[in-house]
This record gives sequence, structure tokens and C-alpha cells, in this order.
Amino acid sequence: MWVRRDVESLALAGPTGLTIGAFDGVHIGHQALIRRMVAESHNLGLQAVVLTFDPLPRQVLGHNQHGVLSTLEERLEFLEALGPDGIIVQPFDRTVALISATDFVTWLVEKLGLTALWVGPDFALGHNHEGNIPFLQDMGARRGFAVHVFEENVHWGGQPVRSSRIRRALKSGDLVQANGCLGRPYRLSGIVEHGDQRGRLLGFPTANLQINDDQLLPANGVYICAAYLAGERFAAMVNVGTRPTFDLALRTVEAYLLDFSRDIYGERMQLGFLHRLRDELRFPSAEALIEQMRADHGNTVMWLRERPNSKYVER
Repeated sequence: MWVRRDVESLALAGPTGLTIGAFDGVHIGHQALIRRMVAESHNLGLQAVVLTFDPLPRQVLGHNQHGVLSTLEERLEFLEALGPDGIIVQPFDRTVALISATDFVTWLVEKLGLTALWVGPDFALGHNHEGNIPFLQDMGARRGFAVHVFEENVHWGGQPVRSSRIRRALKSGDLVQANGCLGRPYRLSGIVEHGDQRGRLLGFPTANLQINDDQLLPANGVYICAAYLAGERFAAMVNVGTRPTFDLALRTVEAYLLDFSRDIYGERMQLGFLHRLRDELRFPSAEALIEQMRADHGNTVMWLRERPNSKYVER
């Protein structure tokens, strides 16, 4: 599979089947659309291509107050697993936001040999979202490409799956709903940086992760996670929050890796959020906090032991 960084630099021989979207989180609805596009493109003898954006339009246009569900690297990993022949990462800025739907589609026809376009029922592209489905169908009739509307409503728990729904679930601490809609554990990744060493003093040395400011943090609390370091997987107990027992204000992500004693400062760690143990609490003393952390550790070990073959534990 190939990855290209913008449409303008492309000179691909068509014919091409394509789907376009932000695909933030690449949830099970996105997965169903892309799998359909890949399968039907290949059946028609077309190369199957996904076009996404970086940064996401919502990050550029000021609609990102709730954060993003995946980094670009994660998005590419999730998209690649769905089997396209190629992925185009179109840089997005306010200049691109002003491109008309006509110009953008003409770009795709000329650069990709666009033959078939797969979109969801609410899809629209171009300045002011003028490129809706009737517009695209009309342009396709004139420029020689078919528009396939993916009408399947993908549900989880009886409700349609949307990125906005996943964001709300994470912000409220509903990890079951968020992971169900994603089809995998929610993920955070960052570089391990030096903290205040408070965890070490409490007997639970933690790795502090430097998380991208745009990434959505789940609700404050203590979580069971799978931690990944250079391809190795470890069980982890993770605190997201402000550590109110010590009257701190800055939200942090701290991971205590079970049965682990390696210096990992400067390394990239990835966390898959498996289960929410409890809310973040204020304790009357450090001793009371240590007692609770010991209980959290025991509950973490028990939870993982009861799920040795769980798809949420396995990558």
C-alpha cells in the first residue's frame, strides 16, 4: 500500500475507486464504508484509494473544542488494515477550505482518473459543503464517474455510530460505549517525560506521557490499559486527571506498568484503554491514596486474569 501527501503531486493511472473523509478514529461505521469501497472497487478492476486530511478540517476551522480521536499515524494504521491500495493525505488549511466543490472534484478526476466515488448519505465537500450528493451525481454524469451512496446505518448498542457520539462517551467516562463504537480500545500515545516523581515516592512509579494537545483525553479516572513499547505489550494501570489529593490542576496521563522496571524516558508509549476502574478521587492523606492504589492494582490483575483471550486485551 502506498501513501501520498497531497493530490496535487499525484499523477496516478486510473481507473480509481475513492472514498473521502476525515475518518477521525476510524470507527466501525468508517470501517464498513471503506471495506465496501475496497471490495467493490476491486470487483470493478479499480484501484481502491482513501483520501483523508491532515490536519482535520475541524482542527483548522475552529470546531475542535472536544479533541480528536486519533493521530494521523494512528489513522493511517487503522486505514491500512482495511485493505486499500493507497491513501492520500491532503494537507488542509483555510486555502483548501475555500476550494469549490467543482474544482476539487475536477482535481480528483484529472489526478486520479476517478471512476467511482463511495460516500455516506450525509456527505458533502468543497466550500460551504456545496458538493452534496445531488451535486456529485450531476457532476459524475458529466465527468464520467459513478457515485455510490453507502446507505447502511452502522449501529452499536441500538444507536448509530458517529465520531461525535464516541467523543461524548469518552468525556463522560463511558469506555464500553466508546470502545464498542470504535471496534477496539480507545488509544492515546505520547513520549514518556519526566514528572515530579510523586508516583515513585508512593511505591507506584509512573510514566508521564506527553499527549498532543489536540487529542481527546477520556474522563478523569483510573483505567486498565494495555501499554505498548517498541512492539512489546504490558499491563498498565493509568490515571487520567489532576491528582486532587495533592491540589494539582494540570491534567496528566500517568501509567504504572505492572511487573516493569526499565528506564523508558524519551520513548513513545501507546495506551489502549480497556476498562474504567473508578473516578479520580481526593484522599485525605497520601497513606489513604496508597491503600486505594494497592486495591486498584489488585482489581487490575483480577480483571486481566479473567479475560486472557479478550479481544480488548489482545491487539
